[in-house]
Amino acid sequence: MQNNNLKVTSAKSAKNTDSPAPTTRVIRRRVGLNGSEKNKSEKNGSVPAVSSVQVLSTNSKPENTKLENTKPSDNKSTISKPFAEDQQAAFASKEHEASVSGILDNSKDGHGVLRPGFSESENDAYIASSQIRRLKLRPGDLITGQARQPKDNERYWGLLRVDEINGHSVEEYRQLNRKNFLSLTPVFPDKHIKLEIDVEPLSLRLIDLIAPIGKGQRSLIVSPPKAGKTTILKDIALGVATNNPDIHLMAVLVGERPEEVTDIRRHIEKITKGKGEVAASNFDESAQNQCRVAELALERAKRLVEEGRDVLILLDSITRLARAYNLAMPTSGRTLSGGFDPAALFPPKKFFGAARNFEVPGSLTIIGTALVDTGSRMDDLVYEEFKGTGNQELHLDRSLAERRIYPAIDVQRSGTRRDDLLIDPVTYQSIITLHRMLDMLGKDERTSTLIDKLQKSKSNKDFLASLKNG
Repeated sequence: MQNNNLKVTSAKSAKNTDSPAPTTRVIRRRVGLNGSEKNKSEKNGSVPAVSSVQVLSTNSKPENTKLENTKPSDNKSTISKPFAEDQQAAFASKEHEASVSGILDNSKDGHGVLRPGFSESENDAYIASSQIRRLKLRPGDLITGQARQPKDNERYWGLLRVDEINGHSVEEYRQLNRKNFLSLTPVFPDKHIKLEIDVEPLSLRLIDLIAPIGKGQRSLIVSPPKAGKTTILKDIALGVATNNPDIHLMAVLVGERPEEVTDIRRHIEKITKGKGEVAASNFDESAQNQCRVAELALERAKRLVEEGRDVLILLDSITRLARAYNLAMPTSGRTLSGGFDPAALFPPKKFFGAARNFEVPGSLTIIGTALVDTGSRMDDLVYEEFKGTGNQELHLDRSLAERRIYPAIDVQRSGTRRDDLLIDPVTYQSIITLHRMLDMLGKDERTSTLIDKLQKSKSNKDFLASLKNG
């Protein structure tokens, strides 16, 4: 036959006419043929035209045996190379591309995933290990680039091109001499983060006087339930965003209530004008996801510090983070009081211990909360383990909260290590005088008396000046 038909010729007949003559079978591969076409039998000497054929010689069937059913199959392994290339080109077309931006989360296999938020989502983009090695990317880097939509058998978008890394073009990024976070030398905090804004909120003025916070501080807010912990965190965020716009503000919420997440997210977005970040996991999510979100947020903060930025993390809470690791980590075979695995304490300590000030530009400040008086021995154990790791503590008093005295800060137990490095000598002497005056009062009178005095003054400067004047 000619043109589109392929002629199939039988081999020479055997001398013994009783045995069937050897035949030649033709099996076609589906490459865009109309599936409704039926295969013709070999008795007519031809088969429909196909894009590719495979000729198999067999002696098992007579010459008039029909071709096997070649109805198009859904098996993707039968797709020929030209068809696969066309489909790949279609996915790479402009109408299937999109600009993506996300935080790099590395996997154990070497590849990475760009997460627009800090948790898993359907908009995550896959980045190959070759791109990570070539550009020397690190976990927590903010990557922006072009990605294609996922194919039928793929889970993530596929990153085609990297355009920006942490706000720098690829060319600028290659020229940066980025240092490693762990190689930087930590020093005591020596730059005060002023929180006072106006007469209100009083909590910020009280913190500046009793337990000042510096860049690189490792602060622990010890709070019983319903003592105003969340309100103080929001006030601190407001003071930082107002007086220190150069500080990158982040909130890391672990095992939090969904409505609290929404409230804090909107608050951070409002006071930072969209520049702040919130990494949150709800209490109904898995312990593994709660740990993953916190770890990725910490890596994000480290990458910013390596570029000389000042970062402040509000962590709520260390107690729930330790609980999540206690569930997520494999058991070590040892158990502390309260059913706590001692190995589960190391990751939260690593998170909290990352807060430090450096000799070179850049600092990481972490203000974490620890829950006490919850009736859980496990929570008390976590606080006892973290009690000596911070260099600033802010204690909230339940008895003050029950008397509706806010902020319910215990001024006697709260304080900062080496606070003389944060405050000028004249102001520091005035604060020492204030502490001596408060020590002369009863336990239940210290905070309430200080709050009354602060309400009658316009600023901390005026208040300290009034102490000198008697």
